[in-house]
Amino acid sequence: MTPTDEPVNMLVGRVAKQLSRSFDDILVAAGGSTPVWQVLRALTSGDHRTQADLAGAIGVRQPTLTHHLDGMERAGLVHRERADTNRRAQHVTVTESGRQLFLRLRRAAASFDGRLRAGLADADVAELRRLLDQLAENALPD
Repeated sequence: MTPTDEPVNMLVGRVAKQLSRSFDDILVAAGGSTPVWQVLRALTSGDHRTQADLAGAIGVRQPTLTHHLDGMERAGLVHRERADTNRRAQHVTVTESGRQLFLRLRRAAASFDGRLRAGLADADVAELRRLLDQLAENALPD
């Protein structure tokens, strides 16, 4: 590596930040945000009904999720209810307003994904996924 070469981790990090900012801008324009998209996507595509399950599914800590769910509940997007069998557990469900927002965000996300794939063949995308998986594996401690 020459002194002018950007280390791979720096390149990937820089591109990831750019993609994240652009994706969030797209979601905000559609009436949501990245955290709202992550929560609604997990709730509509999986069996993540408790806050603990949901936090694990989207990769955030429970206090962070609680903060997002508080706002989403105030906005009428989700409903939380204490579990009958465990008062500390809360079940989370999507409201009709939440479902409608999810559909708008899903269209925006699909459009953004299409934009990112412009000029890339399916084989290119598959190779990119493989390379990113390899980088992630290489980054694990020995």
